[in-house]
Amino acid sequence: MEGLIPLVNRLQDAFAALGQSCLLDLPQIAVVGGQSAGKSSVLENCVSRDFLPRGSGIVTRRPLVLQLITAKTEYAEFLHCKGRKFTDFDEVRQEIEVETDRITGVNKGISSIPINLRIYSPHVLSLTLIDLPGITKVPVGDQPPDIEQQIRDMIMQFISRENCLILAVTPANTDLANSDALKLAKEVDPQGLRTIGVITKLDLMDEGTDAREILENKLLPLRRGYIGVVNRSQKDIDGKKDIKAALLAERKFFLSHPAYRHMADRMGTPYLQKVLNQQLTNHIRDTLPAFRSKLQSQLLSIEHEVEVYKNFRPEDPTRKTKALLQMVQQFSVDFEKRIEGSGDQVDTLELSGGAKINRIFHERFPFELVKMEFNEKELRREISYAIKNIHGIRTGLFTPDMAFEAIVKKQIVKLKGPCLKSVDLVMQELINTVKKCTKKLATYPRLCEETERIVAGYIREREEKTKDQVLLLIDIQVSYINTNHEDFIGFAKYVYRDFVIKTLSGFLFCFVFVGFFTKFKTQVLNCASCKVPNIPFSTYTVLNFVPLVGGSLSPFTSLVSLKLKLKAWPGITCISGSSFGKLMPSLYPFGDHRNV
Repeated sequence: MEGLIPLVNRLQDAFAALGQSCLLDLPQIAVVGGQSAGKSSVLENCVSRDFLPRGSGIVTRRPLVLQLITAKTEYAEFLHCKGRKFTDFDEVRQEIEVETDRITGVNKGISSIPINLRIYSPHVLSLTLIDLPGITKVPVGDQPPDIEQQIRDMIMQFISRENCLILAVTPANTDLANSDALKLAKEVDPQGLRTIGVITKLDLMDEGTDAREILENKLLPLRRGYIGVVNRSQKDIDGKKDIKAALLAERKFFLSHPAYRHMADRMGTPYLQKVLNQQLTNHIRDTLPAFRSKLQSQLLSIEHEVEVYKNFRPEDPTRKTKALLQMVQQFSVDFEKRIEGSGDQVDTLELSGGAKINRIFHERFPFELVKMEFNEKELRREISYAIKNIHGIRTGLFTPDMAFEAIVKKQIVKLKGPCLKSVDLVMQELINTVKKCTKKLATYPRLCEETERIVAGYIREREEKTKDQVLLLIDIQVSYINTNHEDFIGFAKYVYRDFVIKTLSGFLFCFVFVGFFTKFKTQVLNCASCKVPNIPFSTYTVLNFVPLVGGSLSPFTSLVSLKLKLKAWPGITCISGSSFGKLMPSLYPFGDHRNV
């Protein structure tokens, strides 16, 4: 197991030399903490050397991959300075500053490109740590306004990996609930399974206070617990106090302090270094099977790719043409499979391609239709206005077809919005599918870009024609309302039956009374007291036939009886014994005429 950490170190160097991580999540320990939390002092105590830059503001501006290796001699090496051994650790500090300024500039900028430093020493245990920039709140110098977010994103880039242990450094003289390091660790490791707590500056706490509950893992429990350390003060650093003397003072502090005396053997930098070595070794051992499986999978993939290009001859023009056609054809096949739903790899995280388009048609589009605003009261008002406006000054007999069509057409036109929105959603999903398919062409950026541009442009071109076709289909529905459709059959039969009954009843009524009034006209006009104006009888028939056909007899009978009462009542008394006298009670709305 002792060779696990050096093995991971060699992998880190190899990937760093290639400029990529090869998509492998290497086991490692990331050091996280706020500015002036004591991260640099903790690392220097582990190495027993002063080698890190110091100063005010942001000092660590690039991730430092620190590889500690147990050896008989003591020296340092940088990956970017191969073959050069640094025995003077002041030069190590200067090289870190120079390399940092080379990438980030001299105005406190930051970069996620790491610096790889390997230290061989008999005073260290094999260990690999990644020192990350301290969390800051206020930009200084020429730093951008979002420097805090940039540092946060850089830290999250490392600690969000499942194979990364988090060394959260927090000063004891601040409230643990406000710890920036623990807050970030909690976001990616809510159960505290990958987090190791380090409490610094225990000697600077106010008199009468201590961090006993924290170190006993009671206040904010972590599975891997907390370890307390005492670093050198700024005065000690300025006075060049030896780190070995500082470690002795740290040991003396824990043995003499009443709150920490019972746990002194589990406190201090030497114990922290031992725990980190054990934790990292165990962590590598636990993650090694999955890591090995992933490495073998990528190796097979790379070997297959190498086999494809084994006989590749760049100078052969036909080879280029064939390769281009093969890639374009593969793009076409991938696109078709994503739409048809038979891709090589099934996405279990989200819907995409044809499945998402199917969802748009069967779920999103019906939802948009249901979501359409419908006000029944407003619709009734529109129907009423439409009927009245179509009849004009005339009294209507039936519900006019024009009113029905006007209302229905207005409702059909409302379908244009949801239909066009569905077209937009489908087109967007097609473009997203194109982008996913072009990822396989990433080796050839120009080809990838042109393929995506051409295909997306063609889809956009067809989008306009698709919308025109959808609008045409809606216009076709609006242009002709087919009332013979099965949805209208019951309504049509009911209307026809009602029309026939009312019409026949009206004509029967007219047939009976027209004959009667023909005889009655002569008798009434011959009465001496009759003052009825010289109005043709047909006029009375026309005036009163309209309400009759409409199905209501009361307006007709009331109007006729009222005219008879006002104009011809004396003449009616002389024919009270006739057949009309028997019908008079039904025509006269004010009671029995014989009692008047």
